Amino acid sequence: MNASAPRRPHTGRRRNDAARDAILDAAFRLLSDPQADALTIDAIAAEADVGRQTIYRWWPSKGAVVADALMRHAQSVVPVRDTGSFTGDLAAFLVDSFAGLQNEAYAARLRQIVAAAQQDKHVARVLTDFTAARRAALRAILERGRDAGELAPNADLDMLADMAYGVLYYRLLVGHAPLDEEAARSLAAELTGSGR
Repeated sequence: MNASAPRRPHTGRRRNDAARDAILDAAFRLLSDPQADALTIDAIAAEADVGRQTIYRWWPSKGAVVADALMRHAQSVVPVRDTGSFTGDLAAFLVDSFAGLQNEAYAARLRQIVAAAQQDKHVARVLTDFTAARRAALRAILERGRDAGELAPNADLDMLADMAYGVLYYRLLVGHAPLDEEAARSLAAELTGSGR
């Protein structure tokens, strides 16, 4: 090898990242399409313009890639906002969280992910990691409220986070009431005590 020859830039990592992003984007497009009933590894590979083996390089099952796509999307549409007040931040977080589930195709797929997590340990791990990240984001808002004196000093923040996500998942899975803005704001008021 000629030591004076210019070194070729390494592009493998960028190419891998681009392929991984393309797969997750493709999976989410198929997830959100009510006409895409047959959500398979082959369909995701075709939509992403990659081979099946490229998908299996990162994910051990269809459920795992689908769960990752859902969770990646949710993280992008529920940012932590700074509205200038604890109650405003909490309401915005819950409104954004509920709004993401207004797409019925997306909500249906999330229900399928929760069901798949009972049988597929890879899906369960993605769902656990995602839930931990979302709870941490909500807990950070609740901590700010406690530090500002808007929640009781001894408030059980983990229980409040469980209550918030309990409402979300209960309504998502049972479907007895809507996950709309009104519900999100009502939940925020109950969590802060202003609803009483």
